[in-house]
Amino acid sequence: MSQKIYDLITDRIIALLEADVIPWRKPWDAAGNAPRNLTSCKAYRGVNAMLLANLGFSSPWFATFRQVKSLGGSVKRGAHGFPVVFWKFREDAAEPDGENETGRRDRVPLLRYYTVFNLEQTEGIPVEEIPTLETRRFDPIEACERIVAEMPQRPEIRHTTEARAYYRPSTDTVTMPLRESFHSAAEYFSTLAHELVHSTGAPSRLARKSLEAWAPFGTADYSREELVAEMGAGFLCAHAGIASATLENSAAYIQNWLQVLKDDRRAVIVAAGQAQKAADFILNQSAEDEPAH
Repeated sequence: MSQKIYDLITDRIIALLEADVIPWRKPWDAAGNAPRNLTSCKAYRGVNAMLLANLGFSSPWFATFRQVKSLGGSVKRGAHGFPVVFWKFREDAAEPDGENETGRRDRVPLLRYYTVFNLEQTEGIPVEEIPTLETRRFDPIEACERIVAEMPQRPEIRHTTEARAYYRPSTDTVTMPLRESFHSAAEYFSTLAHELVHSTGAPSRLARKSLEAWAPFGTADYSREELVAEMGAGFLCAHAGIASATLENSAAYIQNWLQVLKDDRRAVIVAAGQAQKAADFILNQSAEDEPAH
């Protein structure tokens, strides 16, 4: 069952990449048009947010068949739903008495999914049952500056005349080109967000294995960590209300990501989960439970 779900989600990501669409670059606004559940109003997160945001609907609202029916509506004939994945935990006994050697039961994560439909695929739902999201007025660049300033355990950020940005684990420092060398403040923050996500993998923070195994460009380990950084930057940019533009939409990067996803069918879901944890760490907020229903 779990492998089927991994394949289902990975095939959708691969299809987008092969169409030259990088799903984690979708400029959705986490407080505005982010995909949300119609009954709980909770925003979807991780890989669910990326995939639902790339479906092309103008409405941010999604609901299960049962939820649509409970609201007095129906799903339009011929409409196809979309999977939303979540982890369900099962207690697993490693010893005959129901406990492992630590005296506790293991919680085994099982990947599951349910199907949702966009509001535009439904009919008959009363207008009063459709929530109205408050639009916020703010300066996205101020929001970006605040994210950086309030990051807990933030690494030292150095600005130099080097024409590249990178995180160095050995010194726990982020090196950035001078601000004035960027075409826009949004591009500067997008790049910085990418490097700050890398820094969350340090042992003193989230201790992410893909950072520990970081290797040269083109290798599987490199691409896995870059997936985490790219997705995490996308989540942070969405939170700030700007589009993510860390890397050029180049064939080389897309081909590397495609190779990783084709070789490891679990990579995209694992990377998206790690990226969401990294973004939550930087934003100093606790993770919300999935699913958003």
